[in-house]
Amino acid sequence: MPEKFGENEKNCKLFIGGLNFETTEDNLRNHFGKWGDVVDCVIMKDSTTHKSKGFGFVTFKDPVSLDMTQKERPHTIDGKVVDTKRAMPRDEAQENKVTVNKMFVGGLDESTSEEQVREVFCAYGEVEKIEMIKDRTTGKPKRFCFVTFDDHDCVDKCVIQKHFMLNGKNVEVKKAVSKNELNQNMRGGRGGMMGARGGGMRGAYSGGPYAGQGWNYGGHQGYGDSYGASGYQGYGDSYDGYGHFGTAYGKGSGGGPTRGRGGGMYTQRGMGPYGGGYGGGAN
Repeated sequence: MPEKFGENEKNCKLFIGGLNFETTEDNLRNHFGKWGDVVDCVIMKDSTTHKSKGFGFVTFKDPVSLDMTQKERPHTIDGKVVDTKRAMPRDEAQENKVTVNKMFVGGLDESTSEEQVREVFCAYGEVEKIEMIKDRTTGKPKRFCFVTFDDHDCVDKCVIQKHFMLNGKNVEVKKAVSKNELNQNMRGGRGGMMGARGGGMRGAYSGGPYAGQGWNYGGHQGYGDSYGASGYQGYGDSYDGYGHFGTAYGKGSGGGPTRGRGGGMYTQRGMGPYGGGYGGGAN
């Protein structure tokens, strides 16, 4: 039985997509074991044919092993370059399944400076850009900003941690996902969901290069359930400088990020299968 370590598992679990269909769990374990102790390894298989679906998960004992593994990308296993990403917990919002280099930081104190933001997040990777948002009329700072890294893995790591202390405030981060990126990801998720229904399983992996293939893995260790959305109530009123994001971020009745009158950079979402966003969006 794999070792259980509760909350720490989210920092140790790696998704591997695009596997050679001949790759075995032993091959997977041997490859990633170079970077640390592997306590769980699984390749998802068709419930009828028992053949590989081309993706799986590896869980390390130590989060440092996952960090080292991601620094060594890309990985080639059995002659095929695979796609590795940090596995997002099942309760993450849909936009947090999309692969992007940019993230939203909400709940800032109004006195927060760009230097303070950089100081906190530079520990997670190379920060390329910080956008501190001000009210166009008053010039006063708003309580959110955007941080762009040079690598999507840095964003993934921050989003998994979710909460940070910044200038005396507990702030929260989410991925900054455009409407087009989210819609593209949702289309892939619907394709995967159809496959999941056909296979009699709840969850679905799809999106990006694997969109519509119906790779589903049900409730494997809690990954594969449906999820809802949590909003950013009170994180600022309007911002139409980033794409077409308009008014009242996070004030929709559904609780999720909503479209503003500037064209709707962020869209509200409902329920859906876990995993719709792996590989979607910009790399």
